[in-house]
Amino acid sequence: MKTPRPVAGLLLAAGAGRRFGGPKALAELDGQPLVLRALALLTAAGCAPVRVVLGAAADEARALLPDPAQAVFAEDWATGMGASLKAGLTALAGTTAPAALVHLVDLPWVGQDILARVAAHATEDTVARAAYDGVPGHPVLLGRRWWPEIAETAQGDRGARDWLATRADLRLVECGDLGSGRDVDRRADLPGR
Repeated sequence: MKTPRPVAGLLLAAGAGRRFGGPKALAELDGQPLVLRALALLTAAGCAPVRVVLGAAADEARALLPDPAQAVFAEDWATGMGASLKAGLTALAGTTAPAALVHLVDLPWVGQDILARVAAHATEDTVARAAYDGVPGHPVLLGRRWWPEIAETAQGDRGARDWLATRADLRLVECGDLGSGRDVDRRADLPGR
């Protein structure tokens, strides 16, 4: 029996965090930078390889990573999430992963169990995303077959949102029993602030 190939993890952590007051990748929760927290959760969920897309404060964020080779710099990161997604999918093209689990650095309460539940649906044709009480959220699972198409259409702050909206084959993976999918938008969203 053939052993399934692991799903790649793709952590988008390039933003400047204008409303937040600085790059969210460097913000801390319980004494741990959000970039390291998300990286650890993707790894614990079985993702390999994991790539971290950086932009704002890239040198500081890269210095935090246990393996600097995990970092991917999005040259045009300031244009929005689409640039980060494109850079990340391009970096994964040389791997054998059947799918990429795309996670955002500002979702510290999306745990390993949610990531693993969505990743369990991986095939090269998969288009899936977490849902919380029926509302689509993150992470998003993108089968390898779609990476070039997504990279070509990803732009601005919408990332793959427009592409996903056209998909009749999008599978929602209910995760409301495991969490809320709540993001960190402002510093006050983090406990102790």
